[in-house]
Amino acid sequence: MEHFIHPGLLNRQVKVVVVGAGGTGSQVITGLAQLDRAMRSLGHPGGLHVTVVDDDTVSEANVGRQMFWPSDVGLPKAEILVHRINLAMGLNWRASVSKVGSLDLSGADIVVGCVDNRAARKTIYETTRAGAYWLDIGNRAEDGQCILGEIPQRHSPIERDDRLPTVAEFYPEVIDPALDGKDDTPSCSLAEALEKQGLFVNRGVSLYALNLLWRLFRHGRLDHHGVFMNLATGRTAPLAVDLATWERMGVLRTPQKEAA
Repeated sequence: MEHFIHPGLLNRQVKVVVVGAGGTGSQVITGLAQLDRAMRSLGHPGGLHVTVVDDDTVSEANVGRQMFWPSDVGLPKAEILVHRINLAMGLNWRASVSKVGSLDLSGADIVVGCVDNRAARKTIYETTRAGAYWLDIGNRAEDGQCILGEIPQRHSPIERDDRLPTVAEFYPEVIDPALDGKDDTPSCSLAEALEKQGLFVNRGVSLYALNLLWRLFRHGRLDHHGVFMNLATGRTAPLAVDLATWERMGVLRTPQKEAA
C-alpha cells in the first residue's frame, strides 16, 4: 500500500501548527523553514504557513540542547524562533505564546505535536479537524518515534481503509492524562537535563519526522508513515502503510463499503 497526499495541499498554502517549541519543536521549526524554501523552489504555489504554539520561556538549561542561545534566556520560545526565521527567510509565520488548549486547531492542515505530556496529546487529538494530518513526535532518553496519521471522522463507524492511523490508535495510553507523571519539575542546568535525555535524541527523531513531510510533498506519496529509532543501538524501523501491519499493532477498522 501507499498513502497519497491530500491533493489540495499541492495547490495552495499549507497551514501548519507546531505545538511545542522545546527540544524537539525547536529542531522541527528550523527544518520546516528549509522545507518551505525547498517546496517553493520546486514550484509549490504557497509553501507553508506555520504557527508555533508554546507558553514557555527559554531557561539556562535549554541553551546547548535546544535551538536557543544565551541571549535568548527569559524570552518566549515561540516568539524567539518565529522572529528569527521570519527575519532570515522573509516569512510571516506566527507565534502564539499560549497553551495548546487555548488555540483553535480546526483550520490546520497539519498539526505537528512536539509535546511531552498526554494531556496535550489528547487536546491535539480531540480538537484537530477530521481528515487533517497529525504528526506526533516523542522520545525518551535515547530512543524516539514519529508517526504521521490522519484524524478520523468523529462518531463514524465507516472510514477509508487507507486512512493513516494516528499515534493515539496505535498507543491509546498516550492520550490518557491520568498516566502523566507528577514530577515535571524543569531541569535547572544543562548537565541535569542531559541526565534525562541524550544531547541529540531530539534532533534525531526530528530528522525522521521532517523527512516524512519532505517525501510527502516531494513525491506525493508515502510507503511508510512512521519511524522508530534508537540512538543507543543505532537501529531504526519504519512503520509501513499496510493494513496487516496496522492490524498486527492493534488498529482495527471497518473499511469503507463500495456503493451498491
